[in-house]
Amino acid sequence: MAAEAVIEIENVNKSFGDNHVLRDFSMNLYRGENLVVLGKSGSGKSVLIKCIIGLMVQDSGSIKVFGKEISELDQDDLDKMRVKVGFLFQSNALYDSMTVRENLEFPLRRHWMKAQQNPKEVEDLILETLGNVGLAHTIDMMPVELSGGMRKRIALARTLILRPDIILYDEPTTGLDPVTAREISDLIVEIQHKYNASAMIISHDMNCINITSNRVVMLIDGKCYAVGAFDELKKSADPKVHEFFE
Repeated sequence: MAAEAVIEIENVNKSFGDNHVLRDFSMNLYRGENLVVLGKSGSGKSVLIKCIIGLMVQDSGSIKVFGKEISELDQDDLDKMRVKVGFLFQSNALYDSMTVRENLEFPLRRHWMKAQQNPKEVEDLILETLGNVGLAHTIDMMPVELSGGMRKRIALARTLILRPDIILYDEPTTGLDPVTAREISDLIVEIQHKYNASAMIISHDMNCINITSNRVVMLIDGKCYAVGAFDELKKSADPKVHEFFE
């Protein structure tokens, strides 16, 4: 039986004036897989993510998430879809004036989720989610008290608190030392197995890509230039592919 595609992108084009960022770009993300999108800076990776979550609209082509065309959703349906699609910002985007507990409570405050949670359930959910990233003891700490790697884990916990079916990681190891970057990469794999989540990972970190990816999509010249497992692409004789692995 064919794997279920949770994100389907077909012939997407996106330009900014004469800058053609995406050119007939197509790819699928399948349920339960970790897919890395690899490309040079400015190649359109961030634009692609913004189109997937509805922050930008493509000029042409189709982007479907769970079978629904993103550009056709109204704001309410778009907000509900975004609960199913977690997003880990490169900057972590934690609220510095809130404790770790308050940062994790914040996503649960959406108006159509309030009735589903009582205070005990919220507390248990926060502790369980922090436990899954190894940081239950930080629940009453402030972000300023945490290391860069810990803040990245808290940001991931805040993404996981809504139990998303898809997680979009934007450069998850950027700015981290090699040991911490390896820990975050290993955690991404743990999350994949524990939650059976599908993930799209934007990364330049070849160690992270090697550890986390089931497949790699190479975004070159605005197109889905090559697709394959890390080891397959590493052996490619194509100079445009090979230069990433040198």
